[in-house]
Amino acid sequence: MQLEQTLSSVSSVAIIGGGIAGATAAVHLAELGLKVTLIEKKASLISGPPICHLHAGGNLYREISTQQCLKLLKQSIDTARLYPHTINNRPTIIAIPYLDGGSPEELYERLLSIQAAYRELVDEDCANGVLGDPENYYRFYSREEVEALVTLPQPSEPKSFDDWLIPFAKNVDLDSLRFPVAIVQEPGWSVFRIAASAALTLEKRENCQLLLNTEVVGLEENNGWRVDVKDSNGHRHSVHTDYLINACGYETGHIDDLVAKPRDRLVEFKAAYVTRWSQCEELWPEVIFHGPRGTPNGMAQLTPYPNGVFQLHGMTKDITLFDDGLVSSCSVSSQPKLPSRLEKKIILGWDKEVAIERTQRAIQHMARFLPNYQQAVECGTPLFGAQQIPGNDETLRAADVTFDGVNYARIEVVKGSSALEAAQKLVEHWGLHEYRNDSIEALHPVSMSLSADQVEAKAKIIATSRDYPQELAQYYGSL
Repeated sequence: MQLEQTLSSVSSVAIIGGGIAGATAAVHLAELGLKVTLIEKKASLISGPPICHLHAGGNLYREISTQQCLKLLKQSIDTARLYPHTINNRPTIIAIPYLDGGSPEELYERLLSIQAAYRELVDEDCANGVLGDPENYYRFYSREEVEALVTLPQPSEPKSFDDWLIPFAKNVDLDSLRFPVAIVQEPGWSVFRIAASAALTLEKRENCQLLLNTEVVGLEENNGWRVDVKDSNGHRHSVHTDYLINACGYETGHIDDLVAKPRDRLVEFKAAYVTRWSQCEELWPEVIFHGPRGTPNGMAQLTPYPNGVFQLHGMTKDITLFDDGLVSSCSVSSQPKLPSRLEKKIILGWDKEVAIERTQRAIQHMARFLPNYQQAVECGTPLFGAQQIPGNDETLRAADVTFDGVNYARIEVVKGSSALEAAQKLVEHWGLHEYRNDSIEALHPVSMSLSADQVEAKAKIIATSRDYPQELAQYYGSL
């Protein structure tokens, strides 16, 4: 406690942006005892691009390196430990359709590498075993093995890979797939329970000032930073801080421009669609049907929630991706400029007809492999937002933090599971805390004190306030 008081008396940090990067940094720094001010222009935390799974191992991204996969694995495990009530414990099936042109055998070597790395992490610390037994990290199923499950009833509490494969075996057009199919311990991740966990933690920390509905209107560097802000009532005041963290997500370039610290980056607008398949009576895993990105046969992704609610991605330009949806910074600005029609969606929301039309396309895209999914209907606002990618490599998925000058940093995560590592790197780079052998759990006592019921109750309120079904906030999977 004495160390915490000493640090907080000399070190203050202002974080601009309350998405998953900024909120996670605020949680970590506040839990270390630093004086934290988190500035977010929206009414609540973490409302950016859709999040549906941890990316524990990066299995969904064939185009990235195995090195990136292993980095995502470690980051995902740490994040699951930080936010223990946000995980949906169900596996993910990875299937290769004939339309894809790829081969299931291409998955073997990568899965072996990820499994070996996971086993090593669990051997180092049993608390890392958030994905279950490393020996059961994945399994391949032949067509004969899948067909043998068709006549079996699914247990009310699926436990084994066989249990989770039963609805897939019964409903998917197996003739459309190459075999074997893989099933992997890639759990779900609830964006609404992440938002709830972060908000509840920060509300309990007296050393954290949470400024919602507040916009940054000016910045001046002078032996630290003066941050000028304006609230929703037009009232202005200034925050004085030792360190400044730019965690503005896809708008990170605006702050870079304001402080004259240029940086190359890409921004990509994406959307996922919320549907309800009322005829579904079993618990599904997540299912990935691979396909060439940006083509009519792009990947189809089925993410399950309670009561027949599913989130859909279709990696085509008519569904999840958008024409001119990937833009880059230029010589005069670090902020990539999205087309006005996409900026309008972010600021004002969706036109109802467009939302329904794209949702229907997503349903039909999924129905190519899961014919009965044609019965599904639109169910709430699309999950959408813009995602930044630092640099110029659009395939980059594992990224965290960059520094510019003595006391300015950008958190530039592409995947939310990278946020905690970014915050830890900030602390180490600026010498804000001396990490010893403290566990993630020991470093975050307030976060660890939250109950699953508290988090879910808060998450439901957040989901409702954003016009999403409460199922997206509820726990899903095996207990």
